[in-house]
Amino acid sequence: MKRLSIAGLLLGLLAVLTAPAWAATSPSSTAPAATAPASDKSPVAAISKTVAVLTGVAISPLLGTGALGLYENWQAKTPEQKAALPWYARWSFILPALGIVGVCAAKDSFGALLPPGFKKPLDVLETIENKATGLIAAGAVVPFTMNSLSKMIVAHEPVAPVIESTGLAMVHIGAIDGSWFLNLLTVPFGIAVFLLVWMASHAINVLILLSPWGAIDAALKVARTALLGVITLAATLNPWISAALSLILILIAYLVAGWAFRLTIFGTIFSWEFFTMRKHRFTPAEKENRMFSSSQLTKQGVPMRTYGRLINEPENGRLTFAYKPWLVLPEKTVTVALAAPSVGKGLFFSTIRDTERTSFILPPRYRGHEEAIARIYALEGGVQDAGLLKAWGTLRELFGGSAAKAQVA
Repeated sequence: MKRLSIAGLLLGLLAVLTAPAWAATSPSSTAPAATAPASDKSPVAAISKTVAVLTGVAISPLLGTGALGLYENWQAKTPEQKAALPWYARWSFILPALGIVGVCAAKDSFGALLPPGFKKPLDVLETIENKATGLIAAGAVVPFTMNSLSKMIVAHEPVAPVIESTGLAMVHIGAIDGSWFLNLLTVPFGIAVFLLVWMASHAINVLILLSPWGAIDAALKVARTALLGVITLAATLNPWISAALSLILILIAYLVAGWAFRLTIFGTIFSWEFFTMRKHRFTPAEKENRMFSSSQLTKQGVPMRTYGRLINEPENGRLTFAYKPWLVLPEKTVTVALAAPSVGKGLFFSTIRDTERTSFILPPRYRGHEEAIARIYALEGGVQDAGLLKAWGTLRELFGGSAAKAQVA
């Protein structure tokens, strides 16, 4: 109920923002009817296309920003218009951006034929690229887009009456630019929508990191690109259909926000530790160590891949897992009961297992320290090599249906 109520608030906010545009496009009883233009240039259409731009760029920041810049560059006809183009609509950005997108597409096409060990470093690079371009888009492209929308809405509002006095002072209310005030509402709203959709889309990059097969990676990428294409095509054909698709996508992104947030944290730590080779500068602590929970703790209310601390309490003869929901809320603790624990040693990351079930996922910094983890937490099974995942088990694992297991050792 709480999720649905907040989702309703989200949609309500969008309705509030579209109300001025709807009023601006409604015919006045005292104004003569105007001939409808060949194309819909109303603020309502502009809002629909802006929402489509937000969701499209959020789905794939580099591709979306590059394509948006290419479109705006193509629309600029005069030298003055070209000089006023934003930085992302200039060839100095468009060509490198779309070039990187092409390299990533080639990597996914040929990577399906390669073993995981040859492709995973490139997947990590792409995950870092997706984070960096997402931050750039959220901080630059989204505010610029929302600012343009605010000016368009204000420009389409009916002209306010002029208040005059018999003296020299005259106040022209209609001359006041109210777009700055509308920006106070639309820019934070636009950034929030962007972050919601980006986080859900970014989870696909993390799923690719977890996937052991290139074919699954390619399928995930094709699905995401197809969704971007459908939204873009709908925006050019019918802005209302595009807005409906975008709102559905935003609602879905909100409902999976917690799942996507945990995957984003997982991917951030995985990528950072992989490239910085932190395992060479890391030594496991004797008392507690940070890691990710897996499916075994879900029955105790701990979501999959929650980042927290596994604490060894030999004086009490137990293990506890402490974590903060969303990393900032008050800390919670649960008792961990392991019947036949061991460490599963993988190629890129390892796990703590209880028989055949995965209890915890160890970040890459623990690679090479599996023996120390088995000793610190007194895991009777010691260290065992992990095997390949089967196809069905992989798909269930990617979407949280089962425990995440280490890849081939």
